[in-house]
Amino acid sequence: MSFIEPSVEEYAEQHSAPNAELFQRLAAETREKSDAPQMMVGLLEGQFLGLLVRLLQPKRVLEIGTFTGYSSISMALALSPDAHLITCDVNPETTEIARRYAQEAGVAARIEYRTAPGLESIEQLEGEFDLIFIDADKPNYVNYYEATLPKLTRRGVMILDNTLWSGRVADPSENDDNTNAIRAVNDRIRDDSRVQNVLLTVRDGMNMVWLA
Repeated sequence: MSFIEPSVEEYAEQHSAPNAELFQRLAAETREKSDAPQMMVGLLEGQFLGLLVRLLQPKRVLEIGTFTGYSSISMALALSPDAHLITCDVNPETTEIARRYAQEAGVAARIEYRTAPGLESIEQLEGEFDLIFIDADKPNYVNYYEATLPKLTRRGVMILDNTLWSGRVADPSENDDNTNAIRAVNDRIRDDSRVQNVLLTVRDGMNMVWLA
């Protein structure tokens, strides 16, 4: 999902390191088999997540919202061999696609898949994470934020995806449940003395959060 002018996004993609052929096939299968292929992060955000992993060098990564695996594979490819990524989703069919492509990409050993409601999975997790990526159902964004913030390491970064919601968050006439949920989490983060953040205009908005 993106609200940037399509020609501008296409130009950015053409002037970024190209995706491997595996990602091209994953994207094509996602578009073919999914009712909401726009949920896929795509080339620009996938490359950005991979770069962030290279910079942070996290040992433990948590993802809420696996979908078909584009983001988890992008991050796992950049992980060191001794690092580990846990990804959670409620949909076994899309998770199976993610597993298959992770195996083909050679990163299946670095990824642990959990198929259950996100808050239930978070509650069962022990320890802290150096990188947390939230890209799941929007009405639960505040809940995911509150549940995962105590699990963020002092040097860690949390990213909440889709936090500009195609620009609707800035339009007072937009008041659907998803838009209001995104506004609520953005406001919560802005007003939270425990953290600092920057809301990036990358693709559909990435709210990057770290401990104050």
